[in-house]
Amino acid sequence: MSLKSSEKIDVNTQELTFEISADVFEDAVEKTYQKQKKNITLQGFRKGKAPRKMVEKIYGEGVFYEDAINSLLGPELGNAIEETKLVLVDRPKVEVTSISKENGIVIKATCITKPEVTVPEYKGIKAPKKVKDVTDDEINAQIDVLRQRNARIVSVDDRPVQNGDEVNMDFEGFIDGVAFDGGKGEGFPLTIGSGQFIPGFEDQLVGHSIGEEFEINVTFPEEYQMPDLAGKPATFKIKINSISVKELPAFDDDFAKDTSDFDTAEEFRADMKKHMEENAEKSAASAFENYVFDTLIKNTEAVIPNVMFEHRIDTLIQNFEQSLQQQGMSLDIYLQYTGMTMDAFRDTFEERAQNEVKLRLALEKIAEMENIQVTEEEINEGLAPLVAQSGLELEAIKSRIPMEDYIVDLKVGKAADLVKEAAVVDNTIEEEKPAEEAAE
Repeated sequence: MSLKSSEKIDVNTQELTFEISADVFEDAVEKTYQKQKKNITLQGFRKGKAPRKMVEKIYGEGVFYEDAINSLLGPELGNAIEETKLVLVDRPKVEVTSISKENGIVIKATCITKPEVTVPEYKGIKAPKKVKDVTDDEINAQIDVLRQRNARIVSVDDRPVQNGDEVNMDFEGFIDGVAFDGGKGEGFPLTIGSGQFIPGFEDQLVGHSIGEEFEINVTFPEEYQMPDLAGKPATFKIKINSISVKELPAFDDDFAKDTSDFDTAEEFRADMKKHMEENAEKSAASAFENYVFDTLIKNTEAVIPNVMFEHRIDTLIQNFEQSLQQQGMSLDIYLQYTGMTMDAFRDTFEERAQNEVKLRLALEKIAEMENIQVTEEEINEGLAPLVAQSGLELEAIKSRIPMEDYIVDLKVGKAADLVKEAAVVDNTIEEEKPAEEAAE
């Protein structure tokens, strides 16, 4: 390979022109012929015995050129990239500009390169860290959740339906006196006030008693999911079979003994408060870290090739698809359920992908500027979970993964730690609220 030129033709775009000599090209053509001749049949020759010149005479001189060039292209292009020290972020676009037995091959490769990155400020980033106080109301709400989980269902037969009751009922719906599909149910359980049925339905059950048969009148919403019913008035015939209500246990010492490792309600409540305070601290620390990295992204200066964002979106979609498969669902079915096109689905990952790519580039640059290194001990420690999970030897693991990329990942992790540790808490900063909150 002879590199003829390396020219920057646009931002993050380099054009390489290199030659493959006639001798190297001829050798590749001969090897291609030798590989393929066993499958070649020509009249007058046994299969696999046709001379190369005869094959080229019949099928054309270039019959073996494409495969020969493909066999050379990978290593020769790799040599050209290595010689120019380019770091690519996408597969090069390759064009053969000339080809002949006498002069060999001239190839042009258009390469998208890793962008130049500037990170002017990454130490001492200021961010708020406000730990939310845990209130008695929040503790009581958590206690109520536990009480709900441990509630008893008790039958009620001495009063009519009230809001919050669970009724068991039979019903059938009619439009203009004709029963409609999907409008009938027997022994159907419904919690009054849940909003499970269309507006007005549940309210009209209140005040009726067990065994009572009656009618209610409702109108389906204009945007109802079944177009045949949307906006139409309907009459439902109802019969109440039973009424029941949740009976919540008291939060006392007995409750604590039955549902926790504590002997008293006071100890149980104190433990709840402790865990809620720990979670509040973790939430504040996470918000602090997110603010620091968001600021780092904003401080980072780079013209980033769009293909880097697209590749990241591809990875995020692959991860999402794997998660769906674990739940027994395919991506195609998910898109059908949500009514989304693939383009619209990709758009949902765009902002996240852009931020992740920018943050990664910033941290890689910081690792370079700080000359961050990783030791063999750190490498081995990081691979320990893989060794334990796979049952393979450490060296076997190292031979199976791209170690250069893994080492870069470790350096990026160290750079992230450096940025976090150097950040400064400043609670005079107002955290940005989501757009929908800010508009209220």
